[in-house]
Amino acid sequence: MSIAQNLLSIQSALPAQVTLVAVSKTKPISDLMEAYEAGQRIFGENKIQEMAEKWEAMPKDIQWHMIGHVQTNKVKFMAPFVSLIHGVDSLKLVQEINKQAVKANRVIDCLLQIHIAEEETKFGLDQQELTSLLSSSAFQEMRNIRIVGLMGMATFTDNKDQIKKELTHLKSIFDSFAVRNPQFTILSMGMSGDYQLAIECGSTMVRIGSSIFGGRN
Repeated sequence: MSIAQNLLSIQSALPAQVTLVAVSKTKPISDLMEAYEAGQRIFGENKIQEMAEKWEAMPKDIQWHMIGHVQTNKVKFMAPFVSLIHGVDSLKLVQEINKQAVKANRVIDCLLQIHIAEEETKFGLDQQELTSLLSSSAFQEMRNIRIVGLMGMATFTDNKDQIKKELTHLKSIFDSFAVRNPQFTILSMGMSGDYQLAIECGSTMVRIGSSIFGGRN
């Protein structure tokens, strides 16, 4: 199937309240344009430099999401245009995003990344760190960053029960914080392998790459 066919079959199966981020990292602009021509307007990249190059070359009605781990020294390169930063996992990074957003004269939407997986390699905050970040005076003084929800990645495993447990845990954290933070509207969880399960568990945004564009090069 073509990229456009893949995209349309996924879109037609998604509930209305779920946003699709087409994960286009490592893919050539021609592939992204095929998805664009089929109506996709939200693309996710995991390297800031690659995302900036694609942003420059492609139509300006695209929303660019940074879905990879963010290095603070690279934030300045995406601050003028990024729509949503998914993997924000420290106060230091929050401060840098706010600083660069001030320079770019805009407010940048971000998701805080919560560590739910059993693997040590995945980044993210725990519930206590999340609470202390959101309640810190440093954070509350920032005017150019807006935390609009949470993001997390389940353990990479075939054990559906474990994945479901982790995703449900993230949803419960999201719900408890959304009560106090009405701007929390996005729960980004679920990728090509587990997005249907993630939607069942309450995800409002899924990040799908290989099911649209085919395997990575």
